[in-house]
Parts: sequence; structure tokens; C-alpha cells
Amino acid sequence: METPYHDLIEEYQSEDIMSVNHSRTIHRISVAFSRYDEQFDILPELELELSTGKCKPDICIYHNLPVDWLNDIIYYNHPPITAIEILSPKQAINDLTDKAYKQYFPAGVQSVWLIIPVLQTIHLLLPDGSKKPFSSGILTDPATGIELELARLFK
Repeated sequence: METPYHDLIEEYQSEDIMSVNHSRTIHRISVAFSRYDEQFDILPELELELSTGKCKPDICIYHNLPVDWLNDIIYYNHPPITAIEILSPKQAINDLTDKAYKQYFPAGVQSVWLIIPVLQTIHLLLPDGSKKPFSSGILTDPATGIELELARLFK
């Protein structure tokens, strides 16, 4: 007897389910950020073990890290400058805002981007509680100076 499709999905946490638009968004951001390669490491799906617990942002932005191909790190314990989270189709927005305010900012992350693909918006969150929504134009991250043209992301 075959296992019904919905039973298989329930075995995974909703944030672990990757969708086409979620994957597309990670790819497009990575491509757009390639121009910052000399200054930053753009690291998708990096497992973190911060002072506030384990987490895995969709994308982390660090100043370039030392490269050591012989000694890899499974759980990186330094907070990124910026954490980018992309809302998954079955995920609640509160899951992401809780991560920002309870895990990322207390651990030292300087900015968080919450991307909502279905609405084609990005919300820039800062540790002081300020929030800036973007649905068009160019988002400039105050923590890194990185710019992202929303029309390029959501083309």
C-alpha cells in the first residue's frame, strides 16, 4: 500500500519544504549578489549554532571568511551580518519574525530580510525594531551596503 502524499509532507517541518519559487528566489539573490564576491561571502542554507540556538537562514551574508578546504565546519557559530529568510508556502510569517527577534538579533545579526515571494515584497528588519517594506525600487541594506533591485528579483 502506498503512503498518501500528504502524510509524507507532514513528516517534514514546513520550513524544510523547498518550493520552486523559494529555490528561484535563493538563486536570483545569489546571482544578484555575485558582484559583491570580493567583499562578502553569500552562504545559502548554512547551519548556524548561535548563542541563541541552532538555526538555518536561507542566506547568510558575512564579510569574506578565511577559506580552508581541508577543515570544513558543519555548525558555524558566528552570527552573519545579515540573515535572509524566504517565506515558504506552508510557513507562518510569525515563524520568521520570531527567528529575527528571538534568535538573530540577540545573537548579533545586524539586519534581517524577510522575503514574501507570493506578494513580491521584502521587509527589512533592524535590531532597533524598525521595519522597512519594499515592493519596488532598490533595497539598500544599512548593515552591508548591499543593494538589490526588486524588479530583478521578481522578474
